[in-house]
Amino acid sequence: MEFLDRKEELSELKRVLNPNTPPRFVVIYGRRRLGKSTLIKKALDAGSIYYMAGDFVDQVQREMLISRLSEKIPAMKISNPESWEDIFKLLNLLTTEQFTLCLDEFPYMVKHAPELPSVIQGLVDSKELKYNLVICGSSQRMMQNMILSRSEPLFGRAGTIMDIKPLPISYLQEGLHLDSIETIEEYSVWGGVPRYWELREEYESLDEALRATMLTPTGVLYEEPKRLFMDDMMSTVQSESLMAVVAGGANRLSEIACRMGREATALSAPIDRLIQMNYMRREIPFGESPRKSKKGIYRINDSMMDFYYTFIVPNLSSIGRGRKSYIIDEIKSKFNEYVGRHWEHLCREAVSGNLLFGYRWGEASRWWGSVKTVSSGLKEMEFDVIAESRDGSALLVGECKWTNPEQALPLINRLKDKSALLPLAQNKEIIPVLFLKNRPKDLGDASNIKILYPEDVISLSYGEVEYSEPRL
Repeated sequence: MEFLDRKEELSELKRVLNPNTPPRFVVIYGRRRLGKSTLIKKALDAGSIYYMAGDFVDQVQREMLISRLSEKIPAMKISNPESWEDIFKLLNLLTTEQFTLCLDEFPYMVKHAPELPSVIQGLVDSKELKYNLVICGSSQRMMQNMILSRSEPLFGRAGTIMDIKPLPISYLQEGLHLDSIETIEEYSVWGGVPRYWELREEYESLDEALRATMLTPTGVLYEEPKRLFMDDMMSTVQSESLMAVVAGGANRLSEIACRMGREATALSAPIDRLIQMNYMRREIPFGESPRKSKKGIYRINDSMMDFYYTFIVPNLSSIGRGRKSYIIDEIKSKFNEYVGRHWEHLCREAVSGNLLFGYRWGEASRWWGSVKTVSSGLKEMEFDVIAESRDGSALLVGECKWTNPEQALPLINRLKDKSALLPLAQNKEIIPVLFLKNRPKDLGDASNIKILYPEDVISLSYGEVEYSEPRL
C-alpha cells in the first residue's frame, strides 16, 4: 500500500531536520502500527543515522548503537565509550557537519538505562548539540510521561513534539479502493491504523482477511491487544478484562465493577489510563459537564479492539478448535448492529467542528435522559447526534440508521416531535438530520429532508466541506 496522508507531519519533520537550521531535539510517539517509523525514514536524508532499539540489556544496546554510529563515524568504535553519557558526548565531539540521529523505540533503551533521559537533558541544556536528535516510541504512556510530566528530565526540552494519530476514514477508502458503504464497514473493523489496512489488502475479501489474521492462533492479529497493552507496560490481565466486559455490554462504571468483582473506585485509574491511550472513551449526555456528570458510559474507542473483544474473545474456544465458518456466520448475523455503533460515532465526528447547512457546529455528542410530557409525565428519550451551532442560535438533532432502506418521513417526523420536548432546544432553530446507510424508500416525498449518507460522512472527514442544501 502506498504511503497515505501524513503530508503535514512529513513536511514539518523535513523542515525541522533541515541541516541549514539549528540542531533540534524532536519527540515522536503514538501507538504501534501507525506508520511512525515509515514517516521518519521518509523524512531522513542519506546522511542520517536510524537506529531501531530492541529489548536488550544495557551493554548490548550500547554496543549495537556504537556499531551503527561507527558506520558514519569510525572513530566511535575505536574510542569504545563505556557509558551513555560518553557515547553522546563523544558523538557530539566527533560531529563535523550536522546530521540526524533517530533512536526508534526509545522506551526499550530507557527500560534498561533509566539514566538516559537525564543524559539527553544535559546534552540539550548545554546548547552545544551539533546534530538533530529524534526519539520515537510506541509506548504512549512512557513517552507522554517523559516529555509531559514536569517532574521528568525531558519536560520542556523538545523543540518539536509529534503525537501521531490514526488516519481518518477517507484515506481507507482511497487506500483500499472501496465504495462508501464498504469503507464504513471495513473502518469499523480496522480503524485508522495503516498496518491493519496493509494486512487487509493482501486478501480478496473481509472474510478471508479475518480468517487469516484473527480467526487462527497463528494469525498476526490474534494477540494484538495484548501486545499493545504490553507496549504501554500496562497490566494485560486487568486491561483485557476491562475491554471484554465493556464489549460485552457493561458500559456504566457500576456495571463494569460488578462484572469485574471489584470496587468501582479501584477501577477509575485503570479506565483513565485506557482513555488516555485512546483505547476507550467516556460518553456523557450533550450539555453536561465531563467532571460533574454521573451519567457517563464507557465505549471501546479503537475499532480493531472493539471488533476483537466483541467477536474474537467470546469465541476463543471455537477458534482453538478451528471453527472458523461458525464464527464468520456469527459475525455476519451481528455485523450490521456492530457497524451501526461505529456509524453513529462517525456521524458525530463528521458534524463536530464542520460547516453544515449554513452553520459551524461545535462538538457533537449523544443525549439521553428523561423529559416531561403533558400526556404521560416523564419519558425516556435518546438522540444519536446533537450539536449546537457556534453562535448558539441553532441545534442539530440527528438520527442514525445502518439498516435496509428506511421510510424517511416517519423518521424525520418522530425526530421533530422528540426535539420539541428537549429543554435545551428552547429558543433555538432546530435542524433535524437523518444519517442513513441507504436512500429511503419514500425519497420523492422526502425531498426536503436533510439526509447525510456514507459518502457525505466520509467526505466530511477530510475537513473543510460544507453542505448547505438538503442531500437527496
